[in-house]
Order: sequence, then structure tokens, then C-alpha cells
Amino acid sequence: MKPILQLYRGYANEEELIVMGHVFKRTYDYDFQKKSLKNARSVVNQFRIKTIENFDIYLKCGNQEIHTKTLDDGYFKFCIPLEKESPFGWIEYEVSIKYGGKTIISKGSYIRPHKGNLGIISDIDDTFLVSHTQNIFKKMYILLFKNVNDRKVFKDVVPHYQALSSAGRHNKEEENAFFYVSSSEWNLYRFIIEFTKIHNLPRAVVLLKDIRRGITDFFMSGRGNHDHKFDKIKHVLEFYPNLKYVLLGDDSQHDPVLYERICKIFPVTVIAVYIRQTGKSKKKEVKKIMKNLESLDVSVCYFKESSEAIAHSRSIGVIK
Repeated sequence: MKPILQLYRGYANEEELIVMGHVFKRTYDYDFQKKSLKNARSVVNQFRIKTIENFDIYLKCGNQEIHTKTLDDGYFKFCIPLEKESPFGWIEYEVSIKYGGKTIISKGSYIRPHKGNLGIISDIDDTFLVSHTQNIFKKMYILLFKNVNDRKVFKDVVPHYQALSSAGRHNKEEENAFFYVSSSEWNLYRFIIEFTKIHNLPRAVVLLKDIRRGITDFFMSGRGNHDHKFDKIKHVLEFYPNLKYVLLGDDSQHDPVLYERICKIFPVTVIAVYIRQTGKSKKKEVKKIMKNLESLDVSVCYFKESSEAIAHSRSIGVIK
């Protein structure tokens, strides 16, 4: 069976390039137009994939071809030192695999942020994508029976994110570094990318949880330990230490606690934290965290409507 190569968006700084992906033995098409039961089948099939471990992967980097192999779950990641300065913005990269005497080539993109002072890190579920995470039955129903075109984004979240993406930029071609970090698994990567395109959300590097490879795993999607989000956010801040960061999340899971930990470790670089209120009232423990963040000179906004977040961003001068 012909192997399938899936690439994800990568990122680079002045010294290093990071790109990643998976090699599959079996995948299923994700038809974004399907309705009801057909959509449910399509979604569940994303968790019936088969990966290939220890498979040879080749990255074209300048005049070099760099070789590595996939990990046990079919995942691969190139962390490559850059010998010469690369251009800014979104840049194409090329990865290939060899099978049956033929070379299979796939092209992806990575970002090297334009020089500036802002990076934005956002959660996905119930931060900009309406997911009803606190109600597991409703969450599963929507995931299964609502296709990507029927899924909803919160009102005014798109203009807020677009304003953050262009904040401080005079050239429309330039964008601030944007990262979507979620407890969803790599299985849902194509859905997330398609959803962000439909709603004109900023193009971003997407960092997700380890891939799952069974139907029973589907019912655990997005659940369990959230420390991987902390690790990925910490890595981004370490990778781009000269940026100032805006963190966006919600109060349905662990974002406030994770963001508080991040702010304590990076007391200079995080300038603002936004938490969406998902219930009827604000949570006492979240208000306590936000007050503590203010004592660290982090500007905070615990909001119900994105219009409040936009007004706050303007009041602190992050956006115009």
C-alpha cells in the first residue's frame, strides 16, 4: 500500500528551522461537505488511520537533502540549524519519501516572523471555535453531525484576531506570528485548517496533541492531561524570546491555570491574557488567577463577548 505523507506548518527563527508531519499507511478522505451520518463516519475515520514507524523521510533545505526517520507513531520532526539568513514571512518547504522506486514529494510552508514585537497564541475549542467542551455529549454531537461549514465561530472573534495579526504592521503583506495550540489531536488538523480558512482567521502554526489510532480513542479526543499545551507554549516563547505575547483562551478547561504558569516563568514577555467566559457567570477561581496576573503587570480581560476583548486591546494600545 502506497504511504501517505502529511505535512504541517512549521516555523523558523534566525538560527533554526522546525518542520513536522506524519507518514500514514492508511488514511480516509475528510469530505467537508458531508452531512449528518456521513459526516460522522468521515470524522470517526480520522481516528482509524494507520501510521508507519521508522520510515525514511527527506527534507530539502537549500542545496542539502537531510534524512531522518519517523517515530513510533509515524510522526517526524526536523529541527535544522540555519546556516544563512532566510527571508521573512511564509516560506515553502519540501519533504519527500521513497516507495517502490519512486519519490513522493509534498510541499508545506513555515513562517519566519517579520521583525516586530508581537506573537499571539490562542487555544481553539471554545476560544474561537464554538465547541461546548464542558458538555461532552453536546461536544460529540456537534463534532459528529455538524460538518465544517456548519460549525460556528464566536461573534467578533475574527476582526479581533485579524487586528492582532496586523497590529503594529504598516505593510499588509506582513503578519505577526500566530499559533493555535490545542488539546485536540493531529487527527483533526485538516478540519482545523479548513475551518480557519472558511472564517478568514489568521494563518497560523497549529500545534496539537499526539495522534490517536483507534475508534475508541475518538471518544477521548481533547480530553486527558493538558500539560502538552503548557510545554508547547513554553517552547514557542523560548524559540522567539524577543517577542511580546498575547495569550487567548477560555475558562472551560485549564487555560487560565496554564497561562498563569507561563506568565510566572516569562514575567517580561507576556503582556496580555484573554479568557473567554463560557458559562452563565464568571468563575471565582478564574477571577482569582486574573487578579494575580495583574499583580505581575500582565493586562487581563475576562470577557463574555469578543467586542469586550477588542475594546480592551484598543485600550492598552495593542491594536488601533
